[in-house]
Amino acid sequence: MSKETLLPLLAGHVLEHGLGGASLRPLALAAGTSDRMLIYHFGNKEALIADLLAYLAGLYSAALEAGMGETRAKTRQECVARILALGRDPAMQPFLVLWWEIVAGASRGVAGYREAGHSMMAQLLEWLEGQLPIDDPDPVGGARYLLAFIEGSMMLNVVGHTRTAREGLLASDLGGQR
Repeated sequence: MSKETLLPLLAGHVLEHGLGGASLRPLALAAGTSDRMLIYHFGNKEALIADLLAYLAGLYSAALEAGMGETRAKTRQECVARILALGRDPAMQPFLVLWWEIVAGASRGVAGYREAGHSMMAQLLEWLEGQLPIDDPDPVGGARYLLAFIEGSMMLNVVGHTRTAREGLLASDLGGQR
């Protein structure tokens, strides 16, 4: 076994059970190895979690790419609509649950979660810049604006305020009403 063969097995476990169950023994069991072998391959638990989160971020990015289609959005509104639709896709739910677990861990000061979240957001911002219309006048600022809007909308949906998120979209310049 190698890191490359272990990471998909570990990722599957974390997507199903969350990071709360990411202690060495359950991870090793999920990967069909021992906790000592995990330490051998990754160095320590913190490095294992960092590598695992980076791997999961790559899986999420690939799923986003596939879900966005081959045609670039023509407007910011279309870009947001596509991303929010992806967020409702059942296949994306394990990633979203994991993301909110990382956010909660970062807010509680769990070691490595803030750094992981920061890195994931940096990657997502870069990806989002590339999703904006080719003629977008400010892809850097637009990506930041849309990310804040998308994250807020997704959080509102999670806590049962889907209507609030929808009405917020309609009231914004993203709703196409202005």
